[in-house]
Amino acid sequence: MKTVTLKPGREKLPLLRHPWIYANAVDSHDNDIAPGEIVRVVTGKDGFIAYGSFNKNSQIIVRLMEWDAAKTVDESWISEKLRASCARRSNLASVTDAVRLVHAESDLLPGLIIDRYNDMVTVGFHTAGMNRFRGIIIRELTDLYTPEGIYERVDTHAAKAEGLTLEEKTLFGTVKETEITEHGKKYSVDVVTGQKTGFYIDQRDNRHIVAEYVSGDVFDGFCYTGGFTVHAAPHATSVTSVDSSGDALDRMRINCEKNGCTGNVSAIEADVFDYLRKSAEDGKMFDTIILDPPKLAPTRQAAPKALRAYKDMHLFAMKCLKPNGILASFSCSGGVPRDDFRTTIAWGAKDAKRDVQVLRVLSQAEDHPVRLSFPEAEYLKGFICRVI
Repeated sequence: MKTVTLKPGREKLPLLRHPWIYANAVDSHDNDIAPGEIVRVVTGKDGFIAYGSFNKNSQIIVRLMEWDAAKTVDESWISEKLRASCARRSNLASVTDAVRLVHAESDLLPGLIIDRYNDMVTVGFHTAGMNRFRGIIIRELTDLYTPEGIYERVDTHAAKAEGLTLEEKTLFGTVKETEITEHGKKYSVDVVTGQKTGFYIDQRDNRHIVAEYVSGDVFDGFCYTGGFTVHAAPHATSVTSVDSSGDALDRMRINCEKNGCTGNVSAIEADVFDYLRKSAEDGKMFDTIILDPPKLAPTRQAAPKALRAYKDMHLFAMKCLKPNGILASFSCSGGVPRDDFRTTIAWGAKDAKRDVQVLRVLSQAEDHPVRLSFPEAEYLKGFICRVI
């Protein structure tokens, strides 16, 4: 096995089981290491640190996977970790048939994302290391779940960062639209054209929680295919669901029909920022506002612009909320820390001249776990607030 040697003093985080080693932390490495090849990472001071996948095309040159020198990272190791990750989700079977089976570094499989949607499975090989093991991964999934179809989704940003040339395609069987169930609600999912891997399953628990606070006239901004709308509608007088995608709204209407909640839901194709701004100018008011925008800051470099957008979003939302109204606001931007996102709510409140009480602090669903040695896995943050 080829070896990567760290610079003196750069072994602290790897020894604490953080999985990323950046190129500037490496003192030397053997020649001709293929992208994704498993290497032995050492330090001149303490010797062996861990095994990981190497990729000189990436700023993250090694992604650590195994800290036990006696073990071998091979197909059997991948199979063991994949099956263990899937088993950890077995408790969710009574709640939903849409589950993230593998959450990359959090499940010790860096860059591997696997979501199951009833009889469909999506896979993302976002690192060179996982791309080398695609054969055993597909075989294990077919054996574990006998899905009708497995589809590869590609994160173009991640692929570019890893120097990978990938294409979205069917990997097994026949891929088609499917129906999932979540907390008793039914949703139509397209794993080929849908955002992320087809549905925002990371918001599963939050949809259920937010519904407990819903009343009166509800605004669901960035509603996509109606995840929050379907949960909110039974508790609302009316729901105004706004999204810039006509295709997403068409599927939202289908999901409302599946759940018998078409009577009080209005679907509007518009830019949410513009719609809220115009509503504020016109004096249109709501009892509950739900905001779940797409990723505005994938990196820390994009954060300043995103923070300004979040602040404006909260400002206009608070101008449209009745006294003691409920604001449920979310950010899936990994480049925006939780405290910074909460600050944008405070900025919006200041400019709107409103006082805000934080009632609940929310995060991603349990099948998107955050490994303590890898806090970067926490990307989804949310607040349920009362605006008084």
